[in-house]
Amino acid sequence: MFVLIRVLLVVLILYVMYKVIRYFFNPKRKFDDAVQRRGYYFYDDSKNARKNFFISYKGAIFEGEKYLGTANDILEVVSIFIDTKNAMELQGLKKDDFLFLESEIRRHYPNAIISWKNPIEQLMK
Repeated sequence: MFVLIRVLLVVLILYVMYKVIRYFFNPKRKFDDAVQRRGYYFYDDSKNARKNFFISYKGAIFEGEKYLGTANDILEVVSIFIDTKNAMELQGLKKDDFLFLESEIRRHYPNAIISWKNPIEQLMK
């Protein structure tokens, strides 16, 4: 009986450690943390082209819609439309900030054409 309790205790400790590690390495938690501290974080499931990606940058949240197409005889993301959830969060951002975001997106999707939705589109012209 005493051995069984020890084994169960070890299993419980390992399970709790596993959950804690998963919590700290969870990308969604990191994204939410970046939103709260008004930092930069690129949250994306690059293996799933149907899922949109999200970017937290200086308190603004951007959502990028990915579209598949053919480029260089392979299927990959060829078009990205970026919008923000709340246009009021864009207050104070400059054109350089959006150019930085474009460069970060191009790091992940080098062959994609990036299109911004209004009002960012007007600023970029």
